[in-house]
Amino acid sequence: MSKNLVIVESPAKAKTLGQFLGSDYTVKASLGHVRDLPEKEIGIDVENDFAPTYVVVTGKTKMLKEIKDAAKTAKAVYLATDPDREGEAISWHLIEAAGLGKKQLKRVVFHEITKEAILDAFKHPRTIDLKLVNAQQARRILDRLVGYKLSPLLWKRVRRGLSAGRVQSVAVKLIVDREAEILAFVPVEYWSIEAELSQEGKKSSFRTNLVGPVNGGKIELKDKEQTDKLVAKLEKASYAASGVRQKQTSRQPAPPFITSTLQQEAWRKFRFSGKQTMAIAQQLYEGLPLGEAGQVGLITYMRTDSTNVSASALAEARDYIAEKYGKEYLPPTARRFAKKVKGAQEAHEAIRPTSVRREPDALHQYLNTEQIKLYTLIWQRMVASQMAAAQVDTTTVDIEATTAAKEKYLFRASNSVVSFPGFLTLYQESKDEDENGEKKNKLPQLSKGEKLRLVQLEPDQHFTQAPPRYTEATLIKALEEKGIGRPSTYAPILSLIQERGYVERASGRLAPTELGTIVSKVLSEHFSDIVNVDFTAQMEEKLDEVATGELEWVPMLHEFYKPFQETLSKATKAITKVSEPTNEVCEKCGRPMVIKWGRMGKFMSCSGWPECKNARSIVVTTGVKCPECGSDLLERKSKRGRTFYGCSGYPKCKFALWDKPLPKPCPECGALMTLSKKGMAKCTKCSYEGAEE
Repeated sequence: MSKNLVIVESPAKAKTLGQFLGSDYTVKASLGHVRDLPEKEIGIDVENDFAPTYVVVTGKTKMLKEIKDAAKTAKAVYLATDPDREGEAISWHLIEAAGLGKKQLKRVVFHEITKEAILDAFKHPRTIDLKLVNAQQARRILDRLVGYKLSPLLWKRVRRGLSAGRVQSVAVKLIVDREAEILAFVPVEYWSIEAELSQEGKKSSFRTNLVGPVNGGKIELKDKEQTDKLVAKLEKASYAASGVRQKQTSRQPAPPFITSTLQQEAWRKFRFSGKQTMAIAQQLYEGLPLGEAGQVGLITYMRTDSTNVSASALAEARDYIAEKYGKEYLPPTARRFAKKVKGAQEAHEAIRPTSVRREPDALHQYLNTEQIKLYTLIWQRMVASQMAAAQVDTTTVDIEATTAAKEKYLFRASNSVVSFPGFLTLYQESKDEDENGEKKNKLPQLSKGEKLRLVQLEPDQHFTQAPPRYTEATLIKALEEKGIGRPSTYAPILSLIQERGYVERASGRLAPTELGTIVSKVLSEHFSDIVNVDFTAQMEEKLDEVATGELEWVPMLHEFYKPFQETLSKATKAITKVSEPTNEVCEKCGRPMVIKWGRMGKFMSCSGWPECKNARSIVVTTGVKCPECGSDLLERKSKRGRTFYGCSGYPKCKFALWDKPLPKPCPECGALMTLSKKGMAKCTKCSYEGAEE
């Protein structure tokens, strides 16, 4: 008896679907994309409306044959790939590559892998949405044109093997520009004055900060001399409460996660990279074995830019909150959130648990540590988003200081107390490291006009701070705010720019390498549009318009390509090889030596090349001694171009390690410390791990 054929991307997803669909269905996995543009040629006929040439992805021939054979006897073919542009394109490519055009084809879309969602999707199949397919094709062709045309110019100017990309190059430029801001930053000195006060006859005190003159004018304390003069006046001043204000504010919960906010919060709370977060989320989405319950999809689809939540999920969350926390923790109506990203597809849902009844505590025995951390985060965020607002009581006290010369200065203190925790009972969103929290300051009951006693004045010197380097979380936030890329692209882009050696981690933050800075400079000089934030954001908007049918993809590509080709022609003529002058002279021909870039990094070469081929490597010392022989540890490059650290005594001493060695020994055992990928100082011998000093 013939069966229905169902095609999904992954074996895990196939296993979960097979459990729900029963014996009338055969489920096959395509293992991702089955066709793509060729690796070793551009594969785009620019003269023929950008017609792409697709080839079967290496290693997929056997799988395609299995799908073809299964389709021959199938009653119908259900294309159950992911519910986004990428998934729609994979389904379309499957039809073309496996020759399924003559079969009865049904496209099924679901945002969670639960029995109810699957069965409902199979009751309501549709046809392939060619608008989504064209949007994905346009993106792929656009990225190929940029990468394939720009990369050879980087080979000519810097070194072979480099790459450029429509989104990756903008991401690198943001990091390079931030580093330039940091290097150019000049700290400016300023001072603040804090007054510790108490009520007459009481020992307890509270702290207030100088705001300025009572008349509202500004006061700028630029140095110690100016500050000391004011402190001398204030030490002899009289203090009195001039105003007490109290107000209650409501603090609303954050919306459930979308792809970008999940990556940001997972980095803040667990230091998960974007790539790591998405890999774990994929496992939770596709389904994990939960004992007798079998394979269960635990969260909705993890590539989404919509904060929308289905009515049934809202109802379930509200029922759970009422039962678990009580009616006072339930707002009058379900909370709905405005779409987070321009162009967000509201038919999609936010990332949420497939059932809030599946509490994290019940899953510990089935999930590994990383899976339970991420599931708990998603579960808490979803439930909290439907809980009552927190109520915060804020008291603000104004204090007047009157000097002997009758000058009046305003000091102010505030204190906030949570009077009703609401959603904070369950979840509180983390902040980035550069976001300052409020200081706690317990204030006494004061009445207007009440005299106060000065305990002490504390002047404090400060310096303005340079903008911090991006973390993964803050870079994703910046890309999202600027409209660069889409949520599904952030994790692979962050991984790519580090794998290419353009960006590296420094104490958990992203810093440009010398190579990344050079590449970004070359692209900025010759292809200002390609690395322009606004231009790249406009291209994203146009791709969204293709997906909704508002714009045709071929005219859009023509509009982009003509000026791009003109810029390319100019740059090809203008670009020259990057080299740095040195004070050294070639020992073979007497010409100056210059620094160039090669596959293994920087090296020194004779400026007379190719007539004189003299070249030598550049030794980069770490300032750290080898723990085995006491020689210097040097920074080196592997055959694949990856940085590692090896003993200068090689080959006699073969000590080497991937993580950067640190000069300070382990405080526990005295052994060599290294900087881990997460920006932590880690001992090579014992289990000690701490913040890098």
